[in-house]
Amino acid sequence: MPNWRKWNSRGKGIAFLHGNVYYDTEMTIRVLDRKTVSQIAAGEVVERPASVVKELVENALDAGADQITVEAGGGGVSQIKVTDNGAGIPADEVGLAFQRYATSKIDTLADLISIGSLGFRGEALPSIAAVAQVDMVTCAAGETVGAHVTITDEAISRREGQGRARGTTITVRDLFHNVPARRKFLKSVATENSHIASVISQCALAYPEVRFSLVIDGKVSLRTPGRGRLTDSILEVFGTEIAGNMLEVGIAGRQWDGGDDTIGVTGMVTAPTVSRSGRGYLSFFVNRRWVNSRLLARAVEEAYHGLLMVGRHPVAVLNIRLPAPEVDVNIHPAKREVKFRNEHAVFTAVQKAVRQALVEQMVVPAIEEVATRYSAPAARGSASVAPAPVENHPAHHPSQAPSLFTASLPVLRVLGQVLNSYIIAEGPDGLYLIDQHAAHERVRFDMVRRQRAGQAIPVQGLLEPVPLDVSPRQAEVLSSWCGKLAGFGFTLEPFGDRTYLVRAVPSLLHGADWAGVLRELLDSLSSGRSDDWEEKIIESIACHGAVRSGQSMTDDEMRELVRQLEQAESPYTCPHGRPTMIHLSSGQIAREFGRT
Repeated sequence: MPNWRKWNSRGKGIAFLHGNVYYDTEMTIRVLDRKTVSQIAAGEVVERPASVVKELVENALDAGADQITVEAGGGGVSQIKVTDNGAGIPADEVGLAFQRYATSKIDTLADLISIGSLGFRGEALPSIAAVAQVDMVTCAAGETVGAHVTITDEAISRREGQGRARGTTITVRDLFHNVPARRKFLKSVATENSHIASVISQCALAYPEVRFSLVIDGKVSLRTPGRGRLTDSILEVFGTEIAGNMLEVGIAGRQWDGGDDTIGVTGMVTAPTVSRSGRGYLSFFVNRRWVNSRLLARAVEEAYHGLLMVGRHPVAVLNIRLPAPEVDVNIHPAKREVKFRNEHAVFTAVQKAVRQALVEQMVVPAIEEVATRYSAPAARGSASVAPAPVENHPAHHPSQAPSLFTASLPVLRVLGQVLNSYIIAEGPDGLYLIDQHAAHERVRFDMVRRQRAGQAIPVQGLLEPVPLDVSPRQAEVLSSWCGKLAGFGFTLEPFGDRTYLVRAVPSLLHGADWAGVLRELLDSLSSGRSDDWEEKIIESIACHGAVRSGQSMTDDEMRELVRQLEQAESPYTCPHGRPTMIHLSSGQIAREFGRT
């Protein structure tokens, strides 16, 4: 018998629970009304203001525009305006453009096999019109007067002639005014602006021959020259540090397995000397379509194997060219993902293209030496050591396991340094091998956290203000984070469109790469997950000023670091969770020498 029964939510029929299964005895099938259907369809295409920008800019690119201006206000909710000099829409087709599934880019189902345009479904304009008020002014080639239409509640509420040069201007106002639930899920204005800036940045990287302008709340955020050089777009989007360290990637073609078609891989990647802490600087385009692809990300990182530290990632801007039938772009509502017919061939082509660029444009012996160090075989007969013992694990002897779970370190005597990266110290029960960078990170992290709690972070003023150039997305985040960063010792003020003057930095970062700290923080905060922002800032300050692996230390410096580590609240791990030391107990040493 069922656990309970009651009338269902429609007041008729019986609903009951049997076990963990809910049954409704009268589930009437009905056809949804047009408005509900439109809202559901719009929700798949228009997730946030940046989705509107992406769809409208892609339409402009498909129309052959080489000048595109995007203006956004209020995070894109108040207004989005996209102006282009493309082909325009004939006056007698303007109304048709806002009908769902009306498109000029495909005719039949067969056309889906070889899509050459960015858009093709005929969903963008009607989806936008379903959740906002839309104005369009457009003029096609050969027409003397353009058309101006206003779309309200998915219907044309005004139509008149209006003069303008060839091209289209679309203005979207009051986004999600009729979908309050969707509007509530939007992030802050700064975060939404950063997503818009990211979309235009990616378009500029994919189409360097197009002149892009992005104006956010009346301020120019990005402007590219449109001269057709990828380096120009990289300089505008990423700044001089990255642009000055890019290597060109270019392969004429790679043979498909058993076929005659080719895969082209072109673009630019950074030399291993420049890297980032996250994968947010990997930009991939498939036939110039911006996509998210774990496959391509793995291929690029595989090419850097042995060249970057663990946790560091390259900057890459790559376009993969392949015949349209070999890639399916119709698997995601927002067209952000694609599926390759031959994933192995694509992976191999990208990995080899990037590796070839690294090998040919850098000193080959250095690359091979680094790679060799990372592929060393496992040692035989070595001592079994670990940052902490695992209870009842067969590799450990419970009676002699090192006690690394105590509240504090025992007093240690420094013996020396190994590989300019590890400190050897003697304790009451054996030897300790300390990772100097991880240990110093822990010490500095605890110090900054104490200073922050006491509102007493020491500040070092700079002799002269230093300009800091940031990307469009970073600029939008920084505009709302200056005050919070000031609480950690950073004094910044706007100086131009995307430049800030830095007048003071935390004393712990004086002489260190404080600019790198700021950029990584802005990249991290732009994700919108800012609930742990204080910890992120403290971790960045602790990491960037810490002594590095490979850095020689004097006996006094090593002794002082060990003393400070002994006083740390959590001396056995760095702020990122990596162990700061491994312990080789007296019993383990005796066993390895056959004394037990």
